[in-house]
Amino acid sequence: MASKKDDKPKVPIQPVPEKRGYEFGGPIGAFGIVFGLPVLIYSLAFFCNDVSGCPAPSLLHPSTLTIDKLKSEIGWPEEGIKALYDTGVTLWVLGYYFLLLVMQIFLPGQEVEGVVLACGGRLKYKFNSFLSAVLILSGCAVGTYVYGAEFPVWTFLWDNYLQVITANLLICAVLSIYVYAKSFSVPAPGQPNPELRELAPGGHTGNVLYDFFIGRELNPRVKLPVPFVSETSRTIDIGVFCEMRPGLIGWIILNLSNAAHQYRTYGYITDSIILVTVFQAFYVLDGLYMEPALLTTMDVIMDGFGYMLAFGDLVWVPFLYTVQTRYLAVFPLELGLSGLAAVLGVSGIGYYIFRGANNQKNRFRTNPNDPRVKHLKYIETATGSKLITSGWWGCARHINYLGDWTMSWAYCLPTGVAGYVILKTVDPTTGDVQKQAVQTPEVRGWGIIFTYLFLVYFGVLLIHRERRDEEKCKKKYGADWDRYTSLVRSRIIPGIY
Repeated sequence: MASKKDDKPKVPIQPVPEKRGYEFGGPIGAFGIVFGLPVLIYSLAFFCNDVSGCPAPSLLHPSTLTIDKLKSEIGWPEEGIKALYDTGVTLWVLGYYFLLLVMQIFLPGQEVEGVVLACGGRLKYKFNSFLSAVLILSGCAVGTYVYGAEFPVWTFLWDNYLQVITANLLICAVLSIYVYAKSFSVPAPGQPNPELRELAPGGHTGNVLYDFFIGRELNPRVKLPVPFVSETSRTIDIGVFCEMRPGLIGWIILNLSNAAHQYRTYGYITDSIILVTVFQAFYVLDGLYMEPALLTTMDVIMDGFGYMLAFGDLVWVPFLYTVQTRYLAVFPLELGLSGLAAVLGVSGIGYYIFRGANNQKNRFRTNPNDPRVKHLKYIETATGSKLITSGWWGCARHINYLGDWTMSWAYCLPTGVAGYVILKTVDPTTGDVQKQAVQTPEVRGWGIIFTYLFLVYFGVLLIHRERRDEEKCKKKYGADWDRYTSLVRSRIIPGIY
C-alpha cells in the first residue's frame, strides 16, 4: 500500500535550461533594433505628413535639402524633441492599459491550460480579449453616435499622435526592464519550481543587451493582490496580455481615429479607408476570438518576453500597421467598383488560404477522425507526432503564411500608387489658409515607401518565422523531418519557395 506521503503532489523541479545561439544579428542587431526602430516609427509620422506631403518634398531634392527647410516641412515642433512627451497624454494612455487590465481580471473568460513545459507542468490562462474588445469598441460607437467625428477619443489620438507613440515606448521600456530584472529570480536548476518559471532557450546568453532584447524569462507572470477573484483571473501573463490587448485593440482604435479625421477634414469617408479599416478590424477580432490558439505559437512556447516582443506588441503593431489609414485620412482616395473588387478578391483569397489551412491543422490535431480531415495523409514521427502530407499542408510546409501575406496586400493596395503634396491657398473672403492634398507626377509613387512598408516587413517577418520553425522541427524530428520535407518540398509558396 502506498503511504500518504507518496500521495502528495510532487513539486516541479527546475530543469537545466536549454540554450540557443544568437538571432537577429546578435548584440549588434539587438542594438540596431532597440535604438533604430523607434526612430523609424517617428520618421514615418514626420516624413509622410499633413503639413507638406508624403513624402516631404525636400526629400525628393537632396541636393537642395537643408535641415531648417526639412524641419518646416515635417512639422518639427519648436520646443524640439521634448515636445514628443506629454505627461497628460501618458496618463491617458496608462488609463487605457489599466482599463484593459481590469477587463482581463473581472470580465468572465475561458480558462485554458498551456502546453507542457520543460519542468512538466502547465500554466493556466484566462482568455476574454474578444469580449474586452467588443465592449471597448461598443463604447467608442456610442461616443461617435453622440459626438460624431468630434468624439474626444478620435480627436485626442490624432492631435497627440506623437506623444501617444512616446507613451507606449516608455511603457514598453519599463516593462522590458522589469521582466529582465525579475528573470534573475527564476529558480536555479534542480531547485523546487512551484510557479513553473523557466528561462527562454535563447534568452540567457550572458550578453546583457541581447538578453534584454530577446527576453530572458519564458512566460513572465505577475500575481495581483485582487480579492474575490480566482487565482487564474488575478495572475497576468505579461507576454500574452501585451500581445492580445493593448496593441491589437489599439490598432483598430487608431484606424477609426484616422477615418474620423478624414470625415472632419473632407465631410465624407472614402471606400479605401473603410476597406482597410474593416479588413484589419476583422483580422484582429478573428485573432482575439481564436485567442487560445496563441498558446501553441513560438511567442509563447519558445520566445522569452523582452524588449523585442514588448516593442512589437505595444509600438510596432499599432503604429506601423495603421500607416495606410493615416495616409488615406489626409489623401482621400476613391477606389470605385473595380478597385473594390480587386482588393476584396485579394483579401478573400488570402483569408481562404489562411483560415482553411489553420482550421484543417487544428481539427487534425484535436480529432483526427473528424470527417473533414480523416482523409488526410500523414507520416508519424518517432516522437509520436503526425505531420500532414496532403490537403493544405501538402502544398507547402507553412502554407498558412502565404494566406497571411496575401491578406497583407489588401491592407496596402487601397492606397494605390501613393504620394501627395500639400498645397496651401488663402481664402480671399476670410483670409484663412486652406490645405489640399493633391497628387502630382513628381510625387506619384514615392509614397509607396511608406504605405507598402508593412507589406515588405511582413514578408520578411514570415520568412524569418519559417526559418525558425524549420530549425526547431529539424532538431525535434531529426530524420523524420528530412523524410517529411522530401514529400512536402515547398516552404511557403507552392512550387516557388
